[in-house]
Amino acid sequence: MKLCVLGGAGFRTPFVHQALLRDTGSPRVDEVALHDVDAGRLDGMVRILREMSRGFPDAPRITAATQLEPALEGSDFVFAAVRIGGLVGRCRDERVALDLGVLGQETTGPGGIAYALRTVPFALGVAEQVRRLAPDAYFLNFTNPAGIITEAMQSVLGDRVLGICDTPSGMGRRIAAQLGLDHRRVQVDYVGLNHLGWVRRLVHEGTDVLPRLLADDAALDVLEEGLVFGRDWLRTLGVVPNEYLHYYYANREAVRSARNARETRGEFLLRTQGAFWEELARTTEGAADLWRATVSARSASYMAEAKGGEQGEPAHIGQPELDPAQQGYAGVALAVMAAVSRDERATMILNVRNRGTVAGLPDDAVVEVPTTVDANGVHPLTTDAPDLHQLGLMQQVKAVERHAIAAAVHGDRTEALRAFALHPLVDSVTVARDLLDGYVQRIPEVAAVFER
Repeated sequence: MKLCVLGGAGFRTPFVHQALLRDTGSPRVDEVALHDVDAGRLDGMVRILREMSRGFPDAPRITAATQLEPALEGSDFVFAAVRIGGLVGRCRDERVALDLGVLGQETTGPGGIAYALRTVPFALGVAEQVRRLAPDAYFLNFTNPAGIITEAMQSVLGDRVLGICDTPSGMGRRIAAQLGLDHRRVQVDYVGLNHLGWVRRLVHEGTDVLPRLLADDAALDVLEEGLVFGRDWLRTLGVVPNEYLHYYYANREAVRSARNARETRGEFLLRTQGAFWEELARTTEGAADLWRATVSARSASYMAEAKGGEQGEPAHIGQPELDPAQQGYAGVALAVMAAVSRDERATMILNVRNRGTVAGLPDDAVVEVPTTVDANGVHPLTTDAPDLHQLGLMQQVKAVERHAIAAAVHGDRTEALRAFALHPLVDSVTVARDLLDGYVQRIPEVAAVFER
């Protein structure tokens, strides 16, 4: 089978490759086609993957292309983790918002809207190419904001587009570990949108064990979500929120922390990843080890501001992942591929078309819910209705997402203004206008959306 990776020079690619190397099933991926517009970084990524492949005689063949067509053609699966505007664009996503006193973050709030505006047109163009060159392929979307991009692409490719985020699955694994349970034997009742959801129950042998976690001070004090939200708030809610809900539940504190920090997350990544690529260009061996060291430092400060730290400083985190290469988004993606190609039926939390799963949201809206995948496709599981707080927040953010898609598709500034002004983290229409103007002025790829 052929796997095409769009954004192939991105830092996530080696995680996917490691998962493929450990896959012993049949059929399996025997060709990985990397696509990226940066030829130099693409060559560097090929070096990293080939070093990782040593000792694996059946490692997939690696090809690389800066042109989209040869990479896509004949693919059975397509992964996409692209960043239109690069890390410079991400830094501006953050700074335009922070300069106006509102949240500057990659996916949540105004930064996510700006990111979506410039990414949706690209994603729709890719979807058309996939329909032409690889019509039977499943498209596994990692590109943020994942819910918006997945929903836009489904207008072309339908249910063959799935959005993947490792955060909900990771929550279930970490909660199970704190309770001393095998995560493979628990069912996670999760409902939400991408980067906006809640674990409501964790069922083990027919019993909801989440109350055990919420009653356990020691467990909550080391669980990542306990560190982010505090055990009192988790007990008040009676559920465990996705860590990105920190930006809603502690918005003032999050904005203040980001404005006071020496650098934003985007600026940290721009600095450290720039240094990585420069050092990689000077090396002839040890490319994979250099990547591992860089990605370890990157992961250590993930959401540092929500955990009492700063970018560039290791955050106090809870239970670590036992094997990120297998259990993160790469593991979820591999499970999807195995389910589809080998009929190895599996249930995981994915971004999929609602189809009545979540009452109160349109059938064609993308939601993040437990989903069974097999050779016949994707089947979101029936779930209890969200409570009023959860549904209200989901409805408002979903409305914002749809205005953002409409703005990107039609180049419509009015739709873009609606997206910014209606977001619950933007509390002023005047600020919304300033956000739109600021992103148009400072990010060429956003300006291009409204110049067509």
